[in-house]
Amino acid sequence: MEIREYKTYNEPEILRLYASVGWTAYTDHPEVLRQGVENSMLTLAAYKNDQLLGIIRTVGDGHTIVFVQDILVYPEHQRKGIGTALLQAILDRYHYVRQIELATDNTEKTIAFYKSMGFKEMSEIGCCGFMKV
Repeated sequence: MEIREYKTYNEPEILRLYASVGWTAYTDHPEVLRQGVENSMLTLAAYKNDQLLGIIRTVGDGHTIVFVQDILVYPEHQRKGIGTALLQAILDRYHYVRQIELATDNTEKTIAFYKSMGFKEMSEIGCCGFMKV
């Protein structure tokens, strides 16, 4: 597996990946997804040969805050270390940034994954988060 910057937007490839994990809020509006990816701070992709396995997409300023907007891996490739490798690549690249944040599903599986990567729930550090949807 190789992790590299995702520099050239390939709409069919990205739409397949997002659809595979059921993220229809993105796939229902492909033009918005394109703008989101193209305007992200950094998007990394995991490939085996030339087959896309997953991506991680970040937004922020890269100095005081990095927000992991999306991390997704094809279901058939999950639980094989791909998500871990993608997230670790971001943590390594932005090791000097104090705030690396993300929002995720409130499931045992996702909470366990992010805690295993060193993340804490905001409530554990005396903070709370808000979102306007």
